[in-house]
Amino acid sequence: MGGARDQRAGSKTPDNWPENLDIDALLATGWRPTPFQEFVLKVHGRCDLACDYCYVYRSADQRWRTQPRIMSLTVAARAAARIAEHAERHRLTHVRVVLHGGEPLLRTPHDLAQIIELIRRATGDLAHVEMTVQTNGMRLHEPYLQLFKRNDVRVGVSLDGDATAHNRHRRTPNGGGSHDLVAAGIRRLISPSYRHLFGGLLCVIDPRTDATSVYKGLLEYDPPMVDFLLPHGHWSVPPPGRVQGDPATPYADWLIEIFELWYGGTRTTVTVRFLAGIVNLLLGGRAAAQGVGLAPHRTVIVETDGGIEQGDVLKTSRPGVKRSGRNVLRDPFDAALRERQVVAQQLGLAALAPLCRSCTLRWICGGGFYPHRYKEGAGFANPSVYCPDLYRLIHHIKARVGTDLARSSAVPA
Repeated sequence: MGGARDQRAGSKTPDNWPENLDIDALLATGWRPTPFQEFVLKVHGRCDLACDYCYVYRSADQRWRTQPRIMSLTVAARAAARIAEHAERHRLTHVRVVLHGGEPLLRTPHDLAQIIELIRRATGDLAHVEMTVQTNGMRLHEPYLQLFKRNDVRVGVSLDGDATAHNRHRRTPNGGGSHDLVAAGIRRLISPSYRHLFGGLLCVIDPRTDATSVYKGLLEYDPPMVDFLLPHGHWSVPPPGRVQGDPATPYADWLIEIFELWYGGTRTTVTVRFLAGIVNLLLGGRAAAQGVGLAPHRTVIVETDGGIEQGDVLKTSRPGVKRSGRNVLRDPFDAALRERQVVAQQLGLAALAPLCRSCTLRWICGGGFYPHRYKEGAGFANPSVYCPDLYRLIHHIKARVGTDLARSSAVPA
């Protein structure tokens, strides 16, 4: 990995890293990219909500304005063929396909059925395809649920807690709250006919809300999984309440309250993915959550026009930063594996800033979520803008789990 070390933060040319990363030199050291395993298809490029924290429509990169509103069946068919091609080339036995947006349920059930069929037909017996749709839940009515049941498509829903917390940010274009419509959609999803399709809830953290109320609001629906996401921001445009040099850790404080409710509670059927990922890493395992650990990033985005991109959240840094110039209409996914932003997210320890590489928590934190490291003029060769929060949160979990392990080992067999 020496070639990567020479070009990351701390070298003589760290400006806008990884734009100065020499991929050929890196490959000469013996490093090889990890194939993609999750494919996010932007089947609709618009949304029927106007969330004030949206990383697509309120970010620095506004290319969505010039992209097609929907993914055509021609693009969907090529994306499906490229997924099959990638699975066969890398002998993948399992891939995950996420129907995303915008809001994917702005497509009709008939449209989505055609896209699903294209993907299933292309992959055939090459690999098992785990298919998921990520929706805001407002249009989650019977025709969609019946479609997902027929095609074994799991459903993830975005919900920010109880009505007060949810409606603070997730509003309709006319300014009204969306909680009642989302709650009705989730209730239909968790009815006996469709309960098995429920993949979980995604909740964006707002430290100004009451953590306990938010958590209880989510548990009302008995989700199998809850994923708490830190609001997207970075050093040049910090997230709300995250002030450089301020010792306060509002996001850690909020998540620690959630951790105690989850870890210390009697309810064990729900997985809080971000916190479970930290616990698993502390115990020597692997993390499935984004933003922790050093495992290679294996997700790729296909935009409505077929563009192959590294990740939506990179839009929050600056215009054009996430564009690869690749397109499924002419390029295989392997071509994107050589893109600098993709490589940077697969280098593990070698991609971390000097401060992160010297930190005792580097194997757990992993430098934080890659887009949260951006700083104008230095690129992504920085610690996470959430570094103080992550440090406090991980130390708290480490102490709590360590105490329990010590107590259990002291009990006579």
